[in-house]
Parts: sequence; structure tokens; C-alpha cells
Amino acid sequence: MDRKKASDFPPEVLKLFDGYVHGAITRREFLDRAARFALVGTSAAVMLESLAPNYALAQQVAKDDGRIAAKYLTYPSPRGSGEIRGYLVHPKRDGKFPAILVVHENRGLTPYIEDVARRLALEGFVAFAPDALTPLGGYPGDEDKAREMFTKLDRPKMEQDFIAGAEYLRTRPENSGKTAVVGFCFGGGISNLVAARVSGLSAAVTFYGAVLKPEDAAKVTAPLLLHYAGLDERINAGWPAFEAALKANNVKYEMYMYPNVQHAFHNDATPRYDEPSAKLAWSRTIEFLKKHLA
Repeated sequence: MDRKKASDFPPEVLKLFDGYVHGAITRREFLDRAARFALVGTSAAVMLESLAPNYALAQQVAKDDGRIAAKYLTYPSPRGSGEIRGYLVHPKRDGKFPAILVVHENRGLTPYIEDVARRLALEGFVAFAPDALTPLGGYPGDEDKAREMFTKLDRPKMEQDFIAGAEYLRTRPENSGKTAVVGFCFGGGISNLVAARVSGLSAAVTFYGAVLKPEDAAKVTAPLLLHYAGLDERINAGWPAFEAALKANNVKYEMYMYPNVQHAFHNDATPRYDEPSAKLAWSRTIEFLKKHLA
């Protein structure tokens, strides 16, 4: 199956696409603006379709892989009623394992995030990935619908659901006693927030996530691993102030900027995926987690 690459698209289109998937412009605005950059023999609509995730490309660990055990379960939401559904995966052997909360992008619990959880399980962790869209029925299987649903969620309440997810993960019988968080895009910002709001966290890993406010950065006690994409102007604009706040509060952190790659470069379901950078970031992530959760 052919995989499109970021280099197959004009840079201006990639920038417009980033604005579209993060709610800065509408679908119609993307199509209108991208039309001027359409290549010969294609159209703005075709480019948009080509940029959409193909989750068949992202599966690295099969759902029925015999080395892992996986199931869906729920935990109480602090919203006052109801429960949040999540995907729990761990090595298929006796024992307890360091635990990792996995936080998705702004589309809910997609197949890509479930696969990330399975990848972590193969590395010897118990991974738990909640679905913030649970109150609206969960990830719908349609990217545009998922993003639309996401905008209807109350952000502070959603943040509390993930914080509660981290606390719930601590109580799981599979947990050996140490807990970390890994997040991507929207989830990267939540990963930073969990590091500031959950005491006793052992580590936090952020992939191109929104930075913390200075008052929240001051509350971080867990070591941070921060991955950023060199071409991600929107997120990178906040880094200098974030770094200053981390240094001012003596927060331990490692930051890596991956040159010439787009936001979401780790998501191997999309053309913005960059294999060398994604593999390097992942190897650094696993090394970091094993160091701090040993």
C-alpha cells in the first residue's frame, strides 16, 4: 500500500491542513485556499482526502498479538456522573508492570493510539488509553465527525477526566507502582498538564503538545521528555517561554527538535509521518521511560 509523504504536498497546503485539523479554519476554507496550490491533475479535495489518516498503515502490533493482553474498561468520570471508556494493554505474562497513561490527539481513541498502547505493552509496560469522546459515544470512526465532536466537549472537564485516568491507572492491579504519561498533539498538552497536576508521577513524555502556563510549569515535579517538529510554527512559538519557566523552577527536562518535519510526524497513519524522526523519537521515549520507571 503506497504511503504519501509530506514532500508530496506544497508546504502551504500542509500549513492549511494543520489549521484545518486544529479548528483554525473550516473545511470549506481549506478547500478554497488550497485550490490555488493544487498540482496538475489533482484538486484541493483530492489533497485533503490524501492527507487523511489511513490506519491500516499505522498498525505495527496486531490486536490479537499473542504477546499481549488487551481489553476495554471504564472508570468513573469526575464530571459527576457517567464513566470514561479506555483501552488497557499489558504483556501477557504474570507480574506487575510500570504503567503509562496514553493520551490521544484531538480525535479520540483512534486505531493509531490503540496501536501505540500495544507498542508500549511489548516494551514491558501496562498502557491505558482513555477516550475523551466517551460522553458523546466515543471515537466514531470518521475523522471529520470526531473533530467536530471534540469541539463540543468542555475542556476543563475533559482535562479532569484524564487526570482521573492517571489516578485510576495507579490503582490497577497490573501496576508495579510507578506511573507515567505519554501524549500526542492535544494529548501532548494534556501530558504536560498531568505532569503538573498529578503528584508522584514518575515521568511525562510530550509529542508536539501545547506548553504549560508559567504557574503550571512551576508545579511539575516529574522529569519531562519533549519532542517537537521543526516545521511546527504554531506549537514551537510557545517553547522559549515554556523553557524559561521550566528552568526557573528547576524542572528536569530533555527537549529534542526534529528538523524539517511536520507536526504529527510520529503518526504513521498520515503523510506527515517521518519515519527516521519517528523511530528516533520513539527509541528516546522508550529509553526515557525505562530509566525513570525502572
